[in-house]
Amino acid sequence: MSNWIWSQPVGEGAFSLGLVGDTNVQNRRDPASAFGNVMGALRDIDVMIGHLECPLCTPSDDPLAPDISFKDRWRHSDPAMVDGFAAAGFKAMTIASNVAYPPSAVVETVRHLDGAGIAHAGGGRDIAEARAPAIVEHVGMRIALLSYTSVFWPIEQPATERSAGVATIKAHTAYQPGRRVLEMPGAPPDIQTWADRDELDAMVDDVRRARRKADIVIVGCHWGVSSQEEHVAYQREIGQAAIDAGASLVFGAHPHRISGIEVYKGAPIFYSLGNFAFDWEKMAGRNLDGLLVRCIVAGGAITGIGFVPVRRDADNNIAIVDPGSAEGAGMVARIAELSAGLGGRFETRDGEVVLHLDDKAAVA
Repeated sequence: MSNWIWSQPVGEGAFSLGLVGDTNVQNRRDPASAFGNVMGALRDIDVMIGHLECPLCTPSDDPLAPDISFKDRWRHSDPAMVDGFAAAGFKAMTIASNVAYPPSAVVETVRHLDGAGIAHAGGGRDIAEARAPAIVEHVGMRIALLSYTSVFWPIEQPATERSAGVATIKAHTAYQPGRRVLEMPGAPPDIQTWADRDELDAMVDDVRRARRKADIVIVGCHWGVSSQEEHVAYQREIGQAAIDAGASLVFGAHPHRISGIEVYKGAPIFYSLGNFAFDWEKMAGRNLDGLLVRCIVAGGAITGIGFVPVRRDADNNIAIVDPGSAEGAGMVARIAELSAGLGGRFETRDGEVVLHLDDKAAVA
């Protein structure tokens, strides 16, 4: 469906802000065809933001020199694919991820996004550039976008004061024997995760600085466990710290599946928006679902939030799934199950799932 009728209108002096998760466009003669089914809906959103899970860097044709030697069959996206994102109306993209590698690919990606007029956050020629917010202005309001990855290769990939790369929030993992291990050998361990204190503090400082420059601060986090719906402890630690520091909304990528939604102090944390357009060959026929989130921004705050489920079709093109249909209702029910105990309420209204914030306050 090209256009979509949203239940929450955009009033005078307000605008709409859109968010999607993992997005990868490859090997298309017409890059915009990846968004053909949803082009009208995307173009109707005033400020469209997504997570770029495909460095815009000429892919290698040498099997002995793959784009990422330790990631089986991975290929970067030809720089021409940026035309698809521009045609779909993306205004900004988060780029910090484990596939933003090597550093030269990050630099080339930034160059092509700049050439297309698409702002970006999360990567750059040094750590200062990688951690700097992308600023988007619309109808007199400013949005600051920050991007970090907790899933990355520790050697060479993180940006430093003297080298290109991505902005990171390192997380740690500990495995403790499960409570039944003495009784039942082979029982799975308890897994504990937590964010690195120094890198978490650096993110908090970034959010506070960005909040002084903008009305709305959005934080994109590339985190979690691939193909797993449930979030883990360090994600919640990072998401809540970002909100405490002044972020208006946090959204996640990398799991490639939809995760739960938390409302924390009146602000939403989308732990994973799932996949949007995704062409990488190893994702063919897998992890088809995602979310298209639409926020209403007025008076320097988020005043309304809704979403619709999306799914890649038989031609691997993304399409909106009506949440009122049997298929869409099943997807929404699963999201509600994953979000149990995390605050917030869902209401399917006129083709849109409205997220009600517990305190009903605008998210500044």
